[in-house]
Amino acid sequence: MAEVQEVVQDITVTDHALAEITNIMKEQSIPENYSLRIGIQGGGCSGFSYSLAFDDQVGENDMTYEFGKVKVVVDYKSMLYLKGVSLDFQDGLNGRGFVFNNPNATRTCGCGSSFSA
Repeated sequence: MAEVQEVVQDITVTDHALAEITNIMKEQSIPENYSLRIGIQGGGCSGFSYSLAFDDQVGENDMTYEFGKVKVVVDYKSMLYLKGVSLDFQDGLNGRGFVFNNPNATRTCGCGSSFSA
């Protein structure tokens, strides 16, 4: 199991995920004032899919969390489905990428990128 960096109210981000986010920001020259926006959108084979993007905007209904030097932003609507979620990063034989461990998901697809709640 991945080592947990920090738990802030509703979201958990592992050390491995934080390291990868930091690496991506350096490699893509993303300014330090940008946040990682975590969200959901309709679609995917199970109903909802996760979204990750860097964003320089924070809306008035966004929730902001800090994990070391990484700022995470989640819009209110997405948080309804993401409360208690853990973001991890896996780099192994079964693939490489960010993994959401979502206690609210009642069903997930085989690839793990979509869910239903």
